[in-house]
This record gives sequence, C-alpha cells and structure tokens, in this order.
Amino acid sequence: MSEMDHSKMNHGDMHHQEDMSGVDHSQMDHSDMHHPDDMSEMDHSQMDHSAMHHREDMSEMDHSKMNHGDMHHQEDMSEMDHSQMDHNDMHHQEDMSGMDHSKMDHSAMSHHDMNHMDHDMGGMDHSMHMGNFKQKFWLSLVLAIPIILLSPMMGIDLPFQFTFPGSDWVVLILATVLFFYGGQPFLAGAKMELKQKSPAMMTLIAMGITVSYLYSLYAFVANHFLHGAHVMDFFWELATLIVIMLLGHWIEMSAVSNASNALQKLAELLPDTVIRLTKEGKEEKVSLQEVQAADHLLVRAGDKMPTDGVIEEGSTTVDESAVTGESRGVKKQVGDKVIGGSVNGNGTIRIQVTGTGETGYLAKVMEMVRRAQSEKSQLESLADKVAKWLFYVALAVGVLAFIIWLLVADLPTAMDRMVTVFVIACPHALGLAIPLVVARSTSIAAKNGLLLKNRNALENAHDLDMVLLDKTGTLTAGTFAVTGFENLSTTYNDEKLLSWLGALETSANHPIATGIMKYIKEQKVQPASAENVKNISGVGLAGVVDGKSIKIVNEKELQRLTLQVPTAKITRYQEQGNTISYLLADDDLVALIALGDQIKPNAKAFIKALQNRGIEPVMLTGDNQHAASAVANYLGVTRFHAELLPDGKETIIADLTKAGKRVAMVGDGINDAPSLARATVGIAIGAGTDVAIDSADVVLTNSNPEDILHFLDLAQQTRKKMIQNLWWGAGYNIFAIPLAAGILAPIGIVLNPAVGAILMSLSTVIVAINALTLKIKRD
Repeated sequence: MSEMDHSKMNHGDMHHQEDMSGVDHSQMDHSDMHHPDDMSEMDHSQMDHSAMHHREDMSEMDHSKMNHGDMHHQEDMSEMDHSQMDHNDMHHQEDMSGMDHSKMDHSAMSHHDMNHMDHDMGGMDHSMHMGNFKQKFWLSLVLAIPIILLSPMMGIDLPFQFTFPGSDWVVLILATVLFFYGGQPFLAGAKMELKQKSPAMMTLIAMGITVSYLYSLYAFVANHFLHGAHVMDFFWELATLIVIMLLGHWIEMSAVSNASNALQKLAELLPDTVIRLTKEGKEEKVSLQEVQAADHLLVRAGDKMPTDGVIEEGSTTVDESAVTGESRGVKKQVGDKVIGGSVNGNGTIRIQVTGTGETGYLAKVMEMVRRAQSEKSQLESLADKVAKWLFYVALAVGVLAFIIWLLVADLPTAMDRMVTVFVIACPHALGLAIPLVVARSTSIAAKNGLLLKNRNALENAHDLDMVLLDKTGTLTAGTFAVTGFENLSTTYNDEKLLSWLGALETSANHPIATGIMKYIKEQKVQPASAENVKNISGVGLAGVVDGKSIKIVNEKELQRLTLQVPTAKITRYQEQGNTISYLLADDDLVALIALGDQIKPNAKAFIKALQNRGIEPVMLTGDNQHAASAVANYLGVTRFHAELLPDGKETIIADLTKAGKRVAMVGDGINDAPSLARATVGIAIGAGTDVAIDSADVVLTNSNPEDILHFLDLAQQTRKKMIQNLWWGAGYNIFAIPLAAGILAPIGIVLNPAVGAILMSLSTVIVAINALTLKIKRD
C-alpha cells in the first residue's frame, strides 16, 4: 500500500457486486464505488490508493470486532481499530488521514506496499491524530467562547455574561455545530466501545454531551414555543465539556511520543532486489517479490540475506546479531542455513531459497509482533475502568430516578432529575485528570533518559514481578571485541606483541581475527610482516615474524604444552565468558588477548537493585549456553534462558503473563521485538534497532539499564497521582449522583445545579495543581 494517503480517499459511491478476493486493485478508480457484497477476503496488497478520497476524519478507527456489512461512514470514525475488519458493503465518506492501522493483519503484504503507512503502536486507542485534535480544539474553542458568554452556567448568570435579542438562537446554532464537530470523535469512539460491549471514557463523554445537547434542545423549544415553566438548558456545560475533553486528549497526545511502524521497519530489513541465478547459471536482477522457494540466489559480501536459505557454494561469516542476538559473527559454509535480514560478511555465497513471504523468519517475527500488539491493545487503562463504572452507575441511577420521579411527580421533573444525573456523571475534571499527569510524567521521564511511547506503560509498570532482560546489547555492549590485553613477557613491550598478533591475524577472516585487528588499529600499532602463515586445525595460527616462531593458540594447546597462566590475569575474563587467545614466541607464553561481548559497567549494580526491590531479573538470550551462563553467574542472575529464537522469548513471556505475572521486557534487537510487544511493559535500548524501539512502550535514550529504576520510580509515583486525580475528578460523584437523583428529596435536600457546577470547577483546579506536584527522587 505504498504511499497510501487515506486523507483523500473517496469510497463514497463504490460498487462491488461480488466477491473480489482475487481482484488486482492496483489500477482501480474507487471514486464511485459501493461495497454491497463480501469483500472480507479482498487482497489489498497491490492497491493504489493514491487518488482516493475519504471526506471526514476516520483517524483511530477501531475495527477490532467490526462487521462492515451495512455500514455507511457519514462521520468522523476516530477510535476505530482494523484488527479484524470485514469490509462487506462498506461506504467510506470520510477522511481517513489519521486511520490507525496498528492492528491490521499485514502478514501477507509485501513490504514494498507498506511504505508510509501509519501504524499507531502507542496504545492510544481512544485518540485521533494529534494534529486533528489540535485543530478540533482550537475551532471548538472559537465556537464555545460565544456560548460561554451568552449562556448561563446551570441556570446561574455569571458576572461576565450578557444577552441580546436573538442571542438564544446564536447559542443554539453554535452549540449544534460544536456538538457535531467538536463532539464527533467522542460520539464515534462511544459507538465503537458500545459495539465491543465495553463502554469506557468515550461512552461517558458521549453520554454527557449528548444528554446536554438534546435536553438543551428540548429546553429551547419549551422556553420559546410552549410558554410553560422555564426549563434550564445545558448549553454552557456542553461547550465547556467538549472543549476541555478535546484539550485533555491533545495534551496527552502531545506528551506521548508518536509510535512508528515496527512492521514496516521489519520489512525494510530485506533488500528490494536480489541477484537470481538462471538454470544456465546467468545472473539476473529481479524484485524480491518474484523470488520463490528453491530459487538460487547470489549474495555478495556486505549484502543482506534476502531470504531464508541454505548455502550451496562458498563460505562466509554472517552477522546475525540484529536478528538472533548472537553477538559474534557466525561462520557459515556449504550446507549451513542463513536467515533473511542477517548481513553477509566478507565472502560471496550462493544460497538456495527455503523460505519467502509468510514462511520466512522475518515474516514470522512480523506476525508475532502484530499479534502481540493487537492483544496488548485490549488492556484497559485506569481512566477507562473508572469511566466504565461511572457510566454504568449514572445510567442505572438516572433511569431509576426518572422512573421514580415519574411515578411520584411529573414528566418534566423526572426528565430534569435524570438529565442532571447524566450531566454530573461526566465531570470536566475527568478529562484532565489523566492527561495532566501524563504530560508531567513525560517531562520528568525525558529528564531521566526515558522516552515514553505508550502512556499506559506508566500504569502497567506498577507491581512488576519480573524484568526479563536480553543479554546482547542490554546487559552487554552488543559487539564482539577485545575486552583485555595482558603482556606476560618481561622482554617485549605491548606494541611489539600487538604487531606480532596483527602479522598473523591480518589475513584471517573469522570473528576473533576481526576483533583483534580492530583493536590493533585502535592502538595505532602497525602489524609486522609474517612469513609461512598457516592455520593449525583445532589450535590456531602459526608463522614466522621477525625471525621468531609466532603462534596464536587456544587454551587446549596451552595445556598440551604445559604452559601456566597466572590465575589473577585470566579470572576476570573467564567470569565474563570471554574467549581467550594466547600468543607464543618460540613456544614461550608472552601475552594473552581476551575477546567477548563486554558487560556494561553498571549492569551488576542494576541487577542487585532490581533484586532489592523484590523484582526477579531473568536473562533471555539467543547466545550460546556457555556465554549466557558465564554472564549470568557474573551478574548474579539465577534464572536465564539461552539459545532462544524470537518465538522462544515470546513464548516464555506469554506463559508468564498467562500465569498472572506482571513482566517487563528489556531488549534492543529484532529478535526482541515480539517479546517487547507481548510484555506487560516493553522497554527498548535507545542504541538498539528501529524495530525494537518501535515495538516498545518505553525507550532508554541513554541506553543505560539503570534508567529502568527511574522508570519504575516514576511509574509508581505516576499511578499514585492518577488515582488521586481520578478521586478528585470523579470521586465526589459518590455523593453528587445520588443527591442529583433526589435520594434525599423526602427530607428537602436536592442537589442544587449551582452546587454541582462549583464542585466541578473546584475539582478541575485541584487535579491541575495535584498533577504539578508529581516528582521522583534521583540517587
């Protein structure tokens, strides 16, 4: 769906009279089409929407359980989720510029057709595009100001208000425009919440503004045409409620970083074109989409592996760190498997394709990410839980009050009591209670090296049971490099010994040689010249340098020669699982050089701090068992899993969450993406891959694991403030709703609308002040 721009799509008059599952839409003009038939299986992967128009805002559409069988989209459809969309008979009359595709199933789509598609992964299910909220807020404010000046607040004329002949008509017209324009995202969101049988914040807001508007219409007609007793209207409440709720959503959207498209980033790991070998052995450059299983491809040095496959010819070293988490380059030869998306080293190889499209490794990772994100999006926020209960309570109490007052009094009284309950149930402060805290916590997070991409992460991070940590790049530096050089000679200086090492390793192409040569270059040492360099199988390298017999050998050879190494020199490297090579000059041990994935300096203290908080650290890695065990023992981690592929990591997290455990996942690689999306809270290392960052809820901008401790502190304080603000914003309804319903009317106590208005105003001020008091202590 390359370059797809829904903001100009017009499906308004589309006609699909039959199942079009196999139709190629790439050249179709959708300008006058209707969808009366089943399109549920329609393949849009080749559709060209470049000239299509959707007339109104459909941002954030929640199609998770939607059947479009007979739908006509005549209004803004914000808040819709496409996760399980059935497009039978669909009529798109609106702008879909902010449409949330985060839960669409793109598993069969070519990555070439996903460019520029906006998948909001931030957990903002009840949000439009930030720009749309900003625009709606300002335009709604312009409409609301005259209403606030001309209309009384719950029957009370404020000092700054005034009227003039015909001002009531002005208020009515402006309020009508405001209701349908400014209130549209809340009405659309409520529609989807009710369709999913899960009323929450949008439903509560929609109830408040709808009742305010409809009752005010009734009041206008009654006061101007029926000439009975004066009926109080709620135009003032309608205007302020819409504006404040839009402001709250805009603040929240501005505070939380817009998430990018992890699925697109995964797809971009593969090259657009590949070199395929014909039956005659000739090379041809073809699109990756044309490649099929059993094809023969040529992969040159430095190129990305275009597909999964098996090496038929040649040998090389492959960098799989981003895909599997293996920190060192992996030697590959004929018969070995390669993974699409990994990077070829310095050898040219010919591979036979074993997996493309949905069967390839990356496609499976994409599917795991998509599925995990879709399921995680169903998590209910704290504010939504409060709103759901308020909605049910207000609805029940309002209807009950209407019935009782209808029996004991008359219809106008019954209507008045019911409407008052509904309006009071949706206080203005509720729209700011959470956004103001989120804005404040986001600002604090940024100062502490944290980028919040999902506001729900702060709510979900309380009372964590475990923090699951990827080894490579999270606890370690993520690169296979020299971790130490020890001169064991009293005759030769470091420069001389390093020049001998370089003399033998300069022509080698294995990972150890690459790491050593990089270190020698960093030390600004010029390798010496070597003669008769040869590889000794199972031992190392040997040659003649400066007239001496120089060897680079492993520990087994050292033991065979009965050469002793001072324990103090090697213990530190052995504890960290480093690979140690020994330099011999005329069979005398003169130096050792250690290589490995260096453990970050503060990793050990971080693990200890987690344990002191009662949180169990668990290490997950795609690295080998020996390296994992050494790192885990050094750090004090008692539980770890090694040699894991992405589905293995995700399975472990899924099993833990199903068992009721609250887990955070910290990672940086492509292989961590499904796990980051699946965990209660996904935390990505800022120096990691784009795919991991886009799959996470929180990013450590300084790539420092200790910043996770600040995040946990902030999450705890943020949740506390959220609960306080929800009580201040809506807690008074415990008393206000029953009083508004007239429960104490028999003894002469009925909630005066003016008192309700004052309570609303006070609670709004209190939640704003309370949010500003949020802070965390830094060590």
